[in-house]
Amino acid sequence: MISQKRVVQVTLLLLLLATILHLLEYYTALQLPPVVLLTSRLITWVFFVFYAIRKKSLTTWILLSMVIGVEIGLNFPHFAQHLSVLSKIFLSLVKTIIAPILFATLVVGIAGHSNLKQVGRMGWKSIVYFEIVTTMALVIGIIAINITRAGTGIVLPEGFDQELPEAKAQKWSDIILHIFPENIVKSVYHGDVLPIVVFSVIFGIALAMLPEEKKRPMLNFSESLAETMFKFTNIIMHFAPFGVGAAIAVTVGHLGVDILTSLLKLLFTLYGALIVFLGAVLIPVAVFLKVPIRKFIKAVSEPVSIAFATTSSESALPKAMENMEKLGVPRKIVSFVLPTGYTFNLDGTTLYLSLAAVFVAQAAGKDMSIGEQLLMGLTLMLTSKGVAGVPRASLVILLGTAASFELPLWPIMAILGIDELMDMARTSVNVIGNCLASVVIAKWEGEYKEPEGEVNFD
Repeated sequence: MISQKRVVQVTLLLLLLATILHLLEYYTALQLPPVVLLTSRLITWVFFVFYAIRKKSLTTWILLSMVIGVEIGLNFPHFAQHLSVLSKIFLSLVKTIIAPILFATLVVGIAGHSNLKQVGRMGWKSIVYFEIVTTMALVIGIIAINITRAGTGIVLPEGFDQELPEAKAQKWSDIILHIFPENIVKSVYHGDVLPIVVFSVIFGIALAMLPEEKKRPMLNFSESLAETMFKFTNIIMHFAPFGVGAAIAVTVGHLGVDILTSLLKLLFTLYGALIVFLGAVLIPVAVFLKVPIRKFIKAVSEPVSIAFATTSSESALPKAMENMEKLGVPRKIVSFVLPTGYTFNLDGTTLYLSLAAVFVAQAAGKDMSIGEQLLMGLTLMLTSKGVAGVPRASLVILLGTAASFELPLWPIMAILGIDELMDMARTSVNVIGNCLASVVIAKWEGEYKEPEGEVNFD
């Protein structure tokens, strides 16, 4: 029987061969028959399927579904658009979990321990860490786009047309008012994470102040609700490969390659800047705090793959919370830091927005000083709070800021052509950053307990 290691080696070798053939076809005068290219990919995918069957891991099946989704999107672009119903079903199912799981875990975390001072302490520690890290992301984004100058000389392809979403500049008062729920049912309906967190924290504090006989029934209910919703999450995750694969197929089928080739420089700038951010900021933080890197990667691989395909951090939240708890972060810290981070710690989105805003100025031929770029980036960082659960909501933020700084909208129309590919990367970094933040705060609080031996995160 062939070992799993051998199957992985053969799969990677075939993938490398298929990639080389496609690059030769695309960038050289060599004309290969389409059947050769298709066959090279199909043989690779067959070995991947064989490995997934042997591995029996949900994460592996999600990755395989993304590969199949790419293939469907490339070869059957019109059919791929009909698969959007599967991705929408998955996202809808995930969104039903968010409000009850946040409410239950936060209430149990606060009222179950009755340590109200710790809630305040976790709050200021989280905010300090979030703002330091997102500021570094902002600076890296501005530096990257000034090095590559991807916006200089950009030209929209003839006949290219994209409908821009409506947007208006946000005032600071709008941002603050959005934090506090006027109607908790309305917040749950719209999937607004931060108002739900604020309501749950205040509810948990109120419950902690009650005498034991009045507090216990509600606490028992919340504990039971939390456990039920984690089981609910496990059931839904079995549908994840179908939802994720469909999302990728729709994206690839919709984009094609024409607009992509004209904007590759911008795309590579973003991906390169995000890799630099991971390598220069998040990894050093993890190493300095002695976070178990290998276990952390295993814990975030499934939430990140879900976020990458669906372009929504919200879709990865339930699994991320569950896996961080398995990694040794107490539930009371996970349930506080992760949802709060989805508002204040959008590392990937902040980096993207600073990079994209300067790209728009470069495309318009407007020379901005570093000071002006930083001011625009800080404005974007403030107005982007709370967009994690909405796919491509950062475009609306970018449009509003462009209007405030008197920048033209046509470069944003160009960005819209590849925004789905960019959203995949920045959303993935958002999830990684928030998962790491939960470990950082747990270690800062002295409550992190690394699990012994191997941990099953599927």
